Amino acid sequence: MKKAAVLFPGQGSQYLGMGREFLELDGAARDLMEKAEKQSGVGLTKLCLDGPMEELTRVLHLQPAITTVNLICWQALVRALPDFRPAFFAGHSLGEYSALCAAGVVSPRDCLALVTRRGELMEREGAKRPGGMRAVLGLTVDEVESLLEDFTGGMVVIANHNSERQVVISGDLVGLGGFSDVCSRNGARIVPLNVSAPNHSPLLGGAVEDLAAVLRDIDFNRPSVPVVFNVTAEREEDPAAIRSIMARQI
Repeated sequence: MKKAAVLFPGQGSQYLGMGREFLELDGAARDLMEKAEKQSGVGLTKLCLDGPMEELTRVLHLQPAITTVNLICWQALVRALPDFRPAFFAGHSLGEYSALCAAGVVSPRDCLALVTRRGELMEREGAKRPGGMRAVLGLTVDEVESLLEDFTGGMVVIANHNSERQVVISGDLVGLGGFSDVCSRNGARIVPLNVSAPNHSPLLGGAVEDLAAVLRDIDFNRPSVPVVFNVTAEREEDPAAIRSIMARQI
């Protein structure tokens, strides 16, 4: 069998009806969803199935929602393929917490506690400093960095380097509008992301220390399967180092 990796999605991947098939047919999925609802205090089933999308997309709701659906899917895969062992795990932003859970670094309960608190902190900082994120398609990361060097119309940073010609920018609303125009004039296509905060930007910096304090109170284990991290693009096995990476990742 060829080697396989498991990549968990993050914010922006949500849609109304996500998880419906599992919740209708799988008692274990319903049990996990019920536990997540009690732990987060959020009506996740209704939000995932019926929305409204505006409420589902609030970072406060979205982080436990996506994480719960991720874990439901993973647990179903493990039951269906008990001998399946991926070569490594990874997660796109928020999805990295699901990867840590799948790799045995944190328990499902602690994973949901972390993403619930992370969502609260990010919503708090996003309310103080509103912003958003946009994908820049058609330009390399070097080209976007070069354009940013001359841009003075607001706070904008590169948040994600997804592929050779897909870069995600994050920042305040004025800056995003102005810099999107700059990129468009240089041949890029701009796609606004369906998120409610300027994730992975200094605008959310006020959440880092608070999240680090939460992470210190959670038991972390060494991964049973390697996890490749967003911040470093490398594997890490030391629990203390993983905590630090996850705080910086916000």
